[in-house]
Amino acid sequence: MKEARRLKKLIHRALPLVCLMGLILLMSGCGKQNLAKQDVLKASQQTQTITWGVKADTRLFGLMNIKTSKIEGFDIDMAKGITKQILGENGKAEFVQVTSNTRIPMLKNGNIDAIIATMSISPQRAKQVDFSKPYFNAGQAILVKKGSPIRTIKDLNYKGAKILAVQGSTSAQKVKKFAPKARVLELSDYAQAFTALKSGQGQALTTDSGILYGMSLENPNYVVVGGTFTKEPYGVAVNKGQQPFTQAINQAVEKMKQTGEYQQLLNKWFGQVPDFDKGGD
Repeated sequence: MKEARRLKKLIHRALPLVCLMGLILLMSGCGKQNLAKQDVLKASQQTQTITWGVKADTRLFGLMNIKTSKIEGFDIDMAKGITKQILGENGKAEFVQVTSNTRIPMLKNGNIDAIIATMSISPQRAKQVDFSKPYFNAGQAILVKKGSPIRTIKDLNYKGAKILAVQGSTSAQKVKKFAPKARVLELSDYAQAFTALKSGQGQALTTDSGILYGMSLENPNYVVVGGTFTKEPYGVAVNKGQQPFTQAINQAVEKMKQTGEYQQLLNKWFGQVPDFDKGGD
């Protein structure tokens, strides 16, 4: 009887704490939801800041500089340019590291305002996010070890062939159309995928040509072969319902092209890449 009374007292004492914790969790959830649904353009104008989700493992587009601890690349410079166009010279671009798997969830949760991270525009992704107009033309290709008998994607269309790709990318799905007999092994990021290629876990690595050219520049024993076999234009992704923000991004990119800033960035990051189309559009 005494034990029952003691238990009843403990329950009464704990109830207020449980209710308080529940209220905090509810408010936290609402805060995230409100953050994701707020007018991003107005909010960024008030804070003079746009928070971008970017890659940090992709040479030429977004790669962490170990010496400076800063992410550098074409996407980074594009984000800075777009930010200045939208917010003025005092506008600040902040960067949050994302992967192909985490970028959309982080956008939907309101952790970032926009994604500029080698993200191909696709109908499937367009169901979850809104895209700007394409800011970079890319196409899917393959990277192989120099001297490999693999010269095109069709050379991998046999049972037992292994093609390496990155989780959450469109490359893994699209390559199956061109080499349906091959097995696709998906890794968490480009660094792991390239390490797998070097260790012989696959005969080729597939993703967008620009990313592969970056790997080849850093590792000359690996080359891009066969040209591109798809069209993969990159777009800036924002949350659904952010039309003013999307329009502002489109206008910013167009202005950068008109002033020549866009072409300067293309030359800066891709001018040293052999046979790479730097025409840009």
